[in-house]
Amino acid sequence: MSTVSARARNPVGGHIPVAGGLARVGLPYARAMGAEVVQVFVANPRGWATPLGDPRQNEAFRAACAEESLPVYVHAPYLINFGSHTAATVDRSVESLRHSLRRGREIGARGVVVHTGSATGGRDRGEAMAQVHERLLPLLGELTHEDDPALLLEPTAGQGASLCSWVEDLGPYFDALEHHPRLGVCLDTCHLFAAGHDLAAPGGMKLMLDELVSVVGEGRLGLIHANDSKDVCGARKDRHANIGSGHIGAEAFGELFRHPATEGVPLTIETPGGTEGHARDVGRLKELRGGA
Repeated sequence: MSTVSARARNPVGGHIPVAGGLARVGLPYARAMGAEVVQVFVANPRGWATPLGDPRQNEAFRAACAEESLPVYVHAPYLINFGSHTAATVDRSVESLRHSLRRGREIGARGVVVHTGSATGGRDRGEAMAQVHERLLPLLGELTHEDDPALLLEPTAGQGASLCSWVEDLGPYFDALEHHPRLGVCLDTCHLFAAGHDLAAPGGMKLMLDELVSVVGEGRLGLIHANDSKDVCGARKDRHANIGSGHIGAEAFGELFRHPATEGVPLTIETPGGTEGHARDVGRLKELRGGA
């Protein structure tokens, strides 16, 4: 497989730091790790602030990514939870996600990743999913521009009263959001493994991806967070390890590259380490891609 066709099948990159400027800080980091795709935060991931951003940095970043054929994805803040029993949290979730979607369009992002949340306060799961329908679906309805990003649902690692951690949980979530055409999925391999999908078992990755297609249909997988796991399968602990250094192991990622459902889907790492560690993980994934 040529370098060009390999990249076309699965661009490999990672989450990059942008504090100090999207273009000024983020682009050199992306180049240093050998990224073919990048993911960024456009706000404090652990806060509710909705900063406007720097228009000059936005334009420089967007132009450089277009020139270098570098796909961009935004990760929405972690606090967002449309299943919360607290009205203030849900209101803030709406504004925070709306901000990420708007900023995503401004910087040319293909998708915005959001965690699927949990039913807090002991509330009924059905009630929480009804609230997802009521408050999240209208945000999808606001995506009317051709260059608006897709909304990519990321199942969590199964902690607490998670609304979506198993692949099968995406079915009710898609139903609640009426299978909106702008709706997609971001799979985190560590989350899936932590929730109980045994990706390390022979054929485990294929089994999970087959199920994904069965549950949400073809063409809904928009991004993969490629992370190994420091903990065993089913531990419900979201602790990322470097590729091949955790309990999932390198072979599972090779299997991922061979599945039809991942055709054209980018992979971003969220693994430990600075530039050198991230460059090693990106390089390892490229090696596995080449051998697929």
